[in-house]
Amino acid sequence: MEGYHNPVLLKESVDALAIVPNGTYVDVTFGGGGHSREILSRLGVDGKLFAFDQDPDAQRNAIDDERFVLIQENFRNMSRFLRFYGVSKVNGILGDLGVSSHQFNEADRGFSTRFDAELDMRMNKSDALSAYAVVNTYSEEQLSTVLFQYGELRNARAMAAVIVEARSIEKIVTSFRLKEVLSQFLPKAKEHKILAQIFQAIRIEVNQELEVLKEFLLQTPKMLDEDGRLSIISYHSLEDRLVKRFIKNGKFEGEPEKDFFGNINVPFKNVGKLIVPSKEEVKANNRARSAKLRVAKLKPSK
Repeated sequence: MEGYHNPVLLKESVDALAIVPNGTYVDVTFGGGGHSREILSRLGVDGKLFAFDQDPDAQRNAIDDERFVLIQENFRNMSRFLRFYGVSKVNGILGDLGVSSHQFNEADRGFSTRFDAELDMRMNKSDALSAYAVVNTYSEEQLSTVLFQYGELRNARAMAAVIVEARSIEKIVTSFRLKEVLSQFLPKAKEHKILAQIFQAIRIEVNQELEVLKEFLLQTPKMLDEDGRLSIISYHSLEDRLVKRFIKNGKFEGEPEKDFFGNINVPFKNVGKLIVPSKEEVKANNRARSAKLRVAKLKPSK
């Protein structure tokens, strides 16, 4: 596990689960196993932890503990695979969203703007859609939508037009070539920020990250036992907005549902305020700088 991924808000996110020693918990983003190991350290002999990670690389970090099961699947399939293991209710669910340090640091995965790698960005390397396919086969309109919605880039239309023109001459194969094609949109003072937005947009599209997050969140009220906890760390506003809205309204758009008497009917209750990393953690781990932790508790059924 060492060097694979430095878990962010480790103590805070696991504290938020209010772990019951004989309870059952889920870590839907196993990665290097940092959060899972912390959860296991607080469980008793009858406790159980299930973890999900679709990336085959993460399987090498599997924990040798009879209380632990690592499932090589996308966490959008959480409830289906937990049912396979005979689990209908759990006491807490933890998610550390986004890309692991390992994925960013492996040049050939294509996640990082630092390396000249083939455009890939697949969290599950067996998936069909890659960054290469998005950049080289999407229509100009599709590319513009991806860059605008997922990268929040105001000049998305112009960027898409330049990409389409460049690929008509020669396919855009690598990350540095994509950077070169879009160089006119990368002023030196903002180059790294804009590149990060471009790569984020393509990565979200490749991995359907926001759709996966929505599908996952919708499963959580039914999977959690009474007073069960949800502990979610997000790294950009698009993710955090979905988590915040779901906890507050029980849905991603519009107003929360109300009963006959006008009482708001939502499954979760916020626990505490938004938690962000300390200055010390950000100094020790720069990736933590944008992390936001939201915690919710399932309301008792009436």
